[in-house]
Amino acid sequence: MEGFNLQEKIRTLIREYIQEYSTRKEIKTKWGEPIVNFADANDQMFRKLKEVVSSTHALPQDFLTDAQTVIAYFIPFSRDVVNSNRAGRYSSKQWARAYIETNELISNLNNYIKKKLAALNYQSSLIPATHNFDEDSLISDWSHRHVAYISGLGKFGLNNMLITDKGCCGRVASIVTNLKIEATARNNQEYCLYKSKGLCQKCVDNCVNDALKINSFDRHKCYEILLENDKLHSDLGLTDVCGKCSVNLPCSFINPVEKCYSYQESIV
Repeated sequence: MEGFNLQEKIRTLIREYIQEYSTRKEIKTKWGEPIVNFADANDQMFRKLKEVVSSTHALPQDFLTDAQTVIAYFIPFSRDVVNSNRAGRYSSKQWARAYIETNELISNLNNYIKKKLAALNYQSSLIPATHNFDEDSLISDWSHRHVAYISGLGKFGLNNMLITDKGCCGRVASIVTNLKIEATARNNQEYCLYKSKGLCQKCVDNCVNDALKINSFDRHKCYEILLENDKLHSDLGLTDVCGKCSVNLPCSFINPVEKCYSYQESIV
């Protein structure tokens, strides 16, 4: 692997695996092309997560003592999946299935990357895509979204979702490895129209259980609606999902701040 650009090699492995996986007969979900970024495992931002997220939030070295890199990636849902979830109080069957199938994809993909790295005598540590949170506080000891933020994958919106250049509708995952890969640069620009310009709060309007406010978020109220959806879609497996605060938004499929600036520049 040393003979290649490591960033592009990993990106290619992830992209091609997802493309192949989506063609399997049993898979009904469709995904867009992933975004893959890299963080230095020794970045001091990881220690700040103990203040921002939880005092028990893990460091990369808690998974691998010689951790060098955290690979973070975002898998966007197709427009069909996202648009299926726009109407009504409860999640669509298509959205719930996408949650299940994407979590399974992430598990299989991470194992694939682990084997590829092991063949080159590098180690990696696999972290579940979800359900690694404390059931009382509802806070995770490894937040894939915050880790992805450190890698420069995106910025947090008013909806607490990570907005990437391909929007916020999809799943975020991460892998810790002792392979040294150059970190991706972070930028300082906001990706949320409300945070950037005070122009939008549609995600707050979309919240069906009154959990999301402009200045607060009640994670327990949010979890209540997730469990209602789990009961509704119990035939699929554990589907504690909602997604109403991420669909039918300016940031569902794109970074709207970047598009806004691009438009302004084009007419100046």
